Amino acid sequence: MDLYLNGKTAVVSGASQGIGRAIAKELAIEGVKVFATARNEDLLGSLRDEIVAAGGAEPVIFVQDFVAADAPQNIATAALSALGHIDILVNNTGRSAPMEVVGAEEDWEAAMTLDFDRHRQLTQQFLPHFMARRQGAILNVISTYELRSVNGSAVAKAAVVVWSKQLAGQLGKYGIRINCLQPGLIDTNNIRRFFPGGERREFASREIPLGDFGEPEDLANMAVFLVSPRAKYVTGSVAVVDGGMRHHPF
Repeated sequence: MDLYLNGKTAVVSGASQGIGRAIAKELAIEGVKVFATARNEDLLGSLRDEIVAAGGAEPVIFVQDFVAADAPQNIATAALSALGHIDILVNNTGRSAPMEVVGAEEDWEAAMTLDFDRHRQLTQQFLPHFMARRQGAILNVISTYELRSVNGSAVAKAAVVVWSKQLAGQLGKYGIRINCLQPGLIDTNNIRRFFPGGERREFASREIPLGDFGEPEDLANMAVFLVSPRAKYVTGSVAVVDGGMRHHPF
C-alpha cells in the first residue's frame, strides 16, 4: 500500500534508540526526509548508516539534550533550516519514572519536564508553521496510564493525551491532525530493566494475549500509518499497540 509519504519531511525526537529509532527508520524507508534528534551522537550516526544501508532517505541528525531549556527552539530552528518545511512531528522522547507514593519534588519536576513540557514546547514551536501551511501531522508517543503504582512519566503522558485531544479540536480547521500512540510492553532498554531474567516470559504468558512483548517495529508500523495521508480522517485518537494486554471489564 502506498502511504503517499515519499518526499515528505519529519522531525522525530528521541530517535537514537527504541521506538523513536524504529519510527525514524520506517519513515525514511517510505521516502521521508527525517530530522532525527537525540542526545547520543554515536547512536544517531549508526541510525543514519542503518537507514542508508536499508535504502531509505538519508536523515539529518541533530544532537540535543531534550531536557535543556532551549532544546525546543534549537530543534525547531535547526530542522526548518535543514529541511525548509516540516510536514510531520513525532514527539517520542520519554523515560519511565517510578516513584514512591510521596515522591521527591525534583523527581516530579524532571518527569513533567521530559514527558510533557518539552513536547508541548516543541510542538508550539512548529504550530505557527503548520497553521500557515494549513497542513501537518503530529504524533505523540505516550505510555499506559492504567498502572497500579505511581509513575511520573505515565502521569505526564496522560496529560499529553488530554492536551492532544484539545489541540485536535482547535486545529482541524487548519488541516492539522494530532494523534497519540500508546505502546504496551515493548522490547526496549527502557522496559527490559523492569523484567529481569524469566520475569518477562512469565508476565507475558499471563497478561498478554499475543504471548510476548512487542517489538519497536510494531509501533513504527502504526506510527507511519497515522502520520500518512492514508489516515487523513483520523485525529484526536489514541491508537493502542499492546498485544491485547489492556483489561476491559464487562
